Amino acid sequence: MARTPSTARTPGSERPQRGERGERGERGGRERERDREREDEFVDKLVHINRVAKVVKGGRRFSFAALVVVGDAKGRVGYGSGKAREVPEAIRKATEQAKREMIRVPLREGRTLHHDVRGHFGAGRVVMRAAMPGTGIIAGGPMRAVFETMGVQDVVAKCVGTTNPHNMIKATFDALKMLMSPRAIAAKRGKKVGEIIGRRDGAAAAAATREQ
Repeated sequence: MARTPSTARTPGSERPQRGERGERGERGGRERERDREREDEFVDKLVHINRVAKVVKGGRRFSFAALVVVGDAKGRVGYGSGKAREVPEAIRKATEQAKREMIRVPLREGRTLHHDVRGHFGAGRVVMRAAMPGTGIIAGGPMRAVFETMGVQDVVAKCVGTTNPHNMIKATFDALKMLMSPRAIAAKRGKKVGEIIGRRDGAAAAAATREQ
């Protein structure tokens, strides 16, 4: 006599009810929407792409290396590099790395730097100066991409010593990491923000008088 298969289910093998599946779907949809919003708030720029050839037994194997800058136009910016056999994949890898390594830079009135700063990496040296409203971004090549994605509107910058985009980007980030806001300087020196800003304005007025 053949036995009929048992229809008993173990507690862990019970199927989710319709309501539970609907809730899971809604949660998944909300998470996807949040991820999409976070991606939309970032601005990315392709700075440089290079074709790399590797000599192997059967010939030469080509791949592409991409350098990408990503920012939220509100003071956060990062850079990354990616390498792959195809250009879109290299750009995707570089973009993901840039988003993981973003830094926050304090901006004066949300448009320019708080003070002049210098940075260097390898043979690359950069000089960045705060500018008056309406000046615009006076910078070239990779440095312009960094300022545009970061949200800077007025700045004067110059790179000396190299034309390598990787060294220029790294020198620019070395300078940006040195920037400090008046609030951070006041907390570090145990003073009030008004004292720091008053001295800065007084020094700027004295410099303008000397130029006249």
